[in-house]
Amino acid sequence: MEDLQLQKIAISGPTLASMIQRFSSSPGDVDGFVFGHVTQIITLSDDTSASQLTATITSFLCSGSPLSFYDALGGVNSPKVSAHNQHNHLLGWFSGRRQSALRPSMREFSVTNSLSKIPQYKFSIKNSSETLIPCVFILFTTPLTDQLIHTHQYRAYQFNTSNKSFHAKSLDVVNIGPAFRGHYDNFAPNCALPLMNCSAMDEESLNAKKEKENDQKQLDLCTEGFRIEELKRLLGPEAANYTEALQDLYEKMLAKANMLAQLVESSSAKVFELENNNRKLRYKVSRSAAVE
Repeated sequence: MEDLQLQKIAISGPTLASMIQRFSSSPGDVDGFVFGHVTQIITLSDDTSASQLTATITSFLCSGSPLSFYDALGGVNSPKVSAHNQHNHLLGWFSGRRQSALRPSMREFSVTNSLSKIPQYKFSIKNSSETLIPCVFILFTTPLTDQLIHTHQYRAYQFNTSNKSFHAKSLDVVNIGPAFRGHYDNFAPNCALPLMNCSAMDEESLNAKKEKENDQKQLDLCTEGFRIEELKRLLGPEAANYTEALQDLYEKMLAKANMLAQLVESSSAKVFELENNNRKLRYKVSRSAAVE
């Protein structure tokens, strides 16, 4: 009996980026599991109908090191796999290795073959009465030679048990749009939203509005009524005339800053003079007290 064929494998952009980040940040080679679901999609055109199977990867588990659930010969340790396959459908696994060819190795072939022979890992296909075994394998590698730009390569495969071979499949990276909804299935929050005090929120928004108005008033005092919206006049035919006005405003602001600096300097000198006078008075008082 021939295996069911996947038409494509879908994964969200953030999930793929997270997998690459875990691989690139690890000190060596890594492996792990990929979880998700497989959906049968029926398309109708004229008087014919066609169905396709799409495997959607919704999460993954990275071990941080190779040989995490199998031995050197590719034999799978069933208890280690079962410990992570309690609440999610196990679609397959992935492997990340540096500076190697982008094709499965003999060990990866043995691991995938061993994983497909364990019957308890079969799962149901959505919108279908068929079942499927964990058959997805994703390979991450880096180029064989050092490059100035750090790049990663990846490829998705489906393992067919009938002829014991890997078949390359297209990896559809979904970032936004209707196709992205399949990554969430039926979403339900884990906890209810807390009750909010609307009167307190209104009072808080009113205070924030008043604070914003006060900030604008302070800004108007410094910029002589200049507003950010007027920057659009820097573009277009009025730009030359408006640039001169803006430069004039900038010179006035520099003059004000210079005047404030002079005031601070003079006030600092007066404070220093007062401190010297106080020091002299304390010295006289302490000296007269010693004579008595």
